[in-house]
Amino acid sequence: MADLSCNIAGVRSPNPFWLASAPPTDKQYNVERAFDAGWGGVVWKTLGEEGPPVVNVSSRYGSVDYNGQRMMGLNNIELITDRPLEVNLVEIEAVKRNWPDRALLVSLMVPCEEQAWKKILRQVEQTGCDGVELNFGCPHGMSERGMGAAVGQVPAYIEEVTAWCKSYTRMPVFVKLTPNISDIRYPARAAKNGGADAVSLINTINSIVSVDLDSMAPNPSVAGKGAHGGYCGPAVRPIALSMVSEIARDPQTAGLPISGIGGIGNWRDAAEFIALGCGSVQVCTAAMHYGFKIVDDMIDGLNNWMDDKGYATLDDFRGGAVPNVTDWQNLDLNFETVAVIDNDKCIECGLCHIACEDTSHQAIARHRNDEGKRIYTVIDEECVGCNLCHLVCPVPDCITMQEVDNGKPYLNWGGHPNNPMRGQ
Repeated sequence: MADLSCNIAGVRSPNPFWLASAPPTDKQYNVERAFDAGWGGVVWKTLGEEGPPVVNVSSRYGSVDYNGQRMMGLNNIELITDRPLEVNLVEIEAVKRNWPDRALLVSLMVPCEEQAWKKILRQVEQTGCDGVELNFGCPHGMSERGMGAAVGQVPAYIEEVTAWCKSYTRMPVFVKLTPNISDIRYPARAAKNGGADAVSLINTINSIVSVDLDSMAPNPSVAGKGAHGGYCGPAVRPIALSMVSEIARDPQTAGLPISGIGGIGNWRDAAEFIALGCGSVQVCTAAMHYGFKIVDDMIDGLNNWMDDKGYATLDDFRGGAVPNVTDWQNLDLNFETVAVIDNDKCIECGLCHIACEDTSHQAIARHRNDEGKRIYTVIDEECVGCNLCHLVCPVPDCITMQEVDNGKPYLNWGGHPNNPMRGQ
C-alpha cells in the first residue's frame, strides 16, 4: 500500500485528509469522533480573544441544490466559536494528549493589534497543539469588525500580522487566505514575506445563495432579513484549484507549502489539489453533508490510485501538474482536435446536434439511416474542437475528441502574425 503520511511545514499526520476550521471542529467531542473515524488532522474552529462572548444567529446555513444534488454549494453566516476561550483551550490540550499522532492546528482571529496576537498565541501554545492558522479569510460578520477578510484583502496587513505571530511563537504559522480578492498571489506573497510557514486556501466566497420570493428575503433568513455569507462546497472547487495553482507556479512564492481547501469531497478531488502542489487538504462541506466516515473512501481511493500509478508516497506526484499550468498566450494555436461520434453507442438524444447547431459551429449533421435510426456525424471542416458536444453527451465515450496530425509547428500568440505586439 502507498504511504499516505503527510508532512507540511513540519506538521505531521498519518494521511493528508484534515477537517477545516468550521462547525465539525468546534469541540473535543466532534474532533475525537473525527480522529476515531480516521482523519489525519483538524484545524480547530476559530478562537477569538477573551471578552464579550461571540453571539451567533439562527438560522445560519443556505444551500444551492442542482439536478438533484443537495448542497452542491453551501452558504453560512456563522461566526467564529461562541464557546469560551478557556473551555476551548482545555479541550484542545486534552485532544492533543489523547491523539498525539494527529495534526492539530488552531485557527485564530483577533483584532489587528500586536498585543492581542501576542496574548492569544501564548495561551494557545500552552495546549501543545501543532501549529496555528491565522484566519484572514472569513468574509462575513467578523470582517465587519475589522478582522477576517478585512485583513486578508490588504497584503500589508497580512505581512505585518504574520510577522508579529512569527516573533511570538515557536509554532508553525499557517495563513488562511481569502478568495475575495482580484489576485491571490499578492496576499500569498505577503504571507511569505511575513515569515509564514504555509498558506491555506481558499476560505469561503462572498455570496447570497438565494432569495425567498414569498418573504423577499435572502436565505438563510433571520427574522425576515438576510446577509451575505461565505460560500463553499463542490461548486467552489474550480476556483480553489485555480488559486492554488497560481501560488504554486508563482516564482515569488515558490516552495511555500500549501494546504488546499475548497469543495474536496473524495479522493480524486484531493489528488487534484496535491497534483497542484498541496501538502495537505482540508474538508468541511462534505463532512457536514455525509459525516466523518467519508474519510474511509478517501483513504482507500487515494491508496488504490497511487498503487495503480506506482506512486509510493505523496511526494511522488505532489506538484506534478504545476508545470502544465500556463498562461493563455503560451498555448499552441496550431494544436487541433475534432469530435468523433460512435453511433453504435449513440442513444439518439440529439443533444450534441442541438448544442452545436444552436450555440456553436454547426459542425454536426443529422440524418436517418435505412432502418430509421437517427445518425449524427461530425463535419470535420467545421469542427473547431471546442468539446461542447463531448461535454453534453450523456453516454460515456460516445463522443471523443481526437487529435489531428496537421503537420503544423507549435505557434503561440506571441509569434502569431495578428498579435500587435509581435516582434516588440
